[in-house]
Amino acid sequence: MTIGFTLNQEKVTVHTAPDTRLIDILRERFSLTCAKSGCLTGCCGACSVIFNDNVVKSCLIPGFRVQDSTIITLEGFAKTEAYQDIIKGFAEAGVVTCGYCDSGKILTMETILTKKPRPSARKDILAELRGIRCRCTEPESLVAAVLAIADIRQRRLYGRSA
Repeated sequence: MTIGFTLNQEKVTVHTAPDTRLIDILRERFSLTCAKSGCLTGCCGACSVIFNDNVVKSCLIPGFRVQDSTIITLEGFAKTEAYQDIIKGFAEAGVVTCGYCDSGKILTMETILTKKPRPSARKDILAELRGIRCRCTEPESLVAAVLAIADIRQRRLYGRSA
């Protein structure tokens, strides 16, 4: 099957079996390895990508569903100012990245802040983060990071705090 989609702002085509997982397409066909093949059951979040503006577990997405979609991996997102906001926010909040769950943490942070640029409710932030199984950072640090990133982004975009 031939599948066409947008990957990190570039139109691409891949020939693959319809049931090949998106994680395998990204890693094997495009050498994009920031999304990790963790549990392969959608539980850990290490394989996270942005798929049509939502964070998804790429291990659960069959190739045929990728047709005409837009996918952003951590490699593509890392080239943006928004990524720099997140890295600065992580540093402010003391969030350590281990390299394994970075895609899940970073891309989830971006979608949280895209949906709600000024999040404040701790329970809502934790609910958004529930799909990330991270052993290197406790949830409270991630909440602090979201709030720090929101403030950093507001200053960058508008010259004021959140």
